[in-house]
Amino acid sequence: MRSRRTWTALAAVLILAGASACSQAAGTAGGPTSAGTSPSATGTPVSAAQISSTIAAGSVGVKVNRSLRLDVVNGTFTSVSVLSKGAEVAGTMSADKASWQSTARLLPGQTYRVSSVAVDSSGKQQTYQSQFRTQALALNQQTFPSFFPLPGSTVGVGMPVVIRFDVPVTDHESIQKHLTVTTVPAQVGAFHWISNTEVHWRPQKFWKPGTKVTVNADIKSVPAGGGVFGQTSRTSTFTIGRSMISKVDTRTDQLKVYRNGTLIRTIPITTGKQPDFTTRSGIKVIVEKHRTIDMNSGTIGIDPGSPQGYNLKNVEFAMRLTYSGEFLHAAPWSVASQGHANVSHGCTGMSTANAGWLFANSIIGDVVEYTGTSRPMTLTNGLGDWNLPFAQYGQGSTL
Repeated sequence: MRSRRTWTALAAVLILAGASACSQAAGTAGGPTSAGTSPSATGTPVSAAQISSTIAAGSVGVKVNRSLRLDVVNGTFTSVSVLSKGAEVAGTMSADKASWQSTARLLPGQTYRVSSVAVDSSGKQQTYQSQFRTQALALNQQTFPSFFPLPGSTVGVGMPVVIRFDVPVTDHESIQKHLTVTTVPAQVGAFHWISNTEVHWRPQKFWKPGTKVTVNADIKSVPAGGGVFGQTSRTSTFTIGRSMISKVDTRTDQLKVYRNGTLIRTIPITTGKQPDFTTRSGIKVIVEKHRTIDMNSGTIGIDPGSPQGYNLKNVEFAMRLTYSGEFLHAAPWSVASQGHANVSHGCTGMSTANAGWLFANSIIGDVVEYTGTSRPMTLTNGLGDWNLPFAQYGQGSTL
């Protein structure tokens, strides 16, 4: 017969053995994943479901272009919540409820809190909670997209879509994948990178009057190269107005204005004196309109006090065609030469009455085609997009 002391000792051994076995089961069947915590109460049946995350719990400096994905094995999700500053991060659940994928890109310098629940085939729950923090970005590590023409504008048939970036983009392909231009009615077009800070889009032919254009730069948190990311996503819309195309012949010194294909006015003009100030031939687009503007030859490298210099105040009805300084404008001082001789420094001058009429009937984006000189208009001196054949223009795209 065992003594009372023997039974007591044996009972203690059995209790310890039972406790050890229970602890081992919890560790193998339903313990924490490597990426988060899965708390369970002592004595509660353990779920076979195991949850994991593509971004480890506690991570800091997470790249904003990372994608968050949660997966569960031996179970299915019943809920997934990802919060940042109290706002829910958008995501989609797979049809089999075995994975959840974020659809919104991460933002810099923010803490994200992840919470999910899954159940195994027996209905036992497994929870997962974690948090991580994304990298902080200085302003020089983020590039902001701006649009021209301005949102809501009505512009001429020659206006390209212009997207400018305040911090250079060196990974053109990455950013261009997130740029779209939608037109109604649909028109074939192409992107062309002018520089690391500017990309354009133009249709194959001049816009169809009345076209509605939507530009979407969905670049928030998209890599732009060199450690730079898109700062925000933006959308702009504008409308194409009536067709207005002016044709300038520098040999006859006449400007003919066509509205919707019909000649509506012929204006005597003067262009640049040759060979010193030859006006460029090619397709130009009105970039700016000024009721009055001061013109000083110092801006084109000519001393205003020299024999060929000038310093003109309040020049009327001025419309810029090139960044280098070619304008359409009123030139009452050269009326005697208009229609007969080229005497300007490169601008196209006309009487005040004709300049006023043209100014009132023109909008940004209207086309002015020049012929008659051997000096060509270039792609980047103004909106020179139409001076490249479309096939060549499309070669400036990275996609």
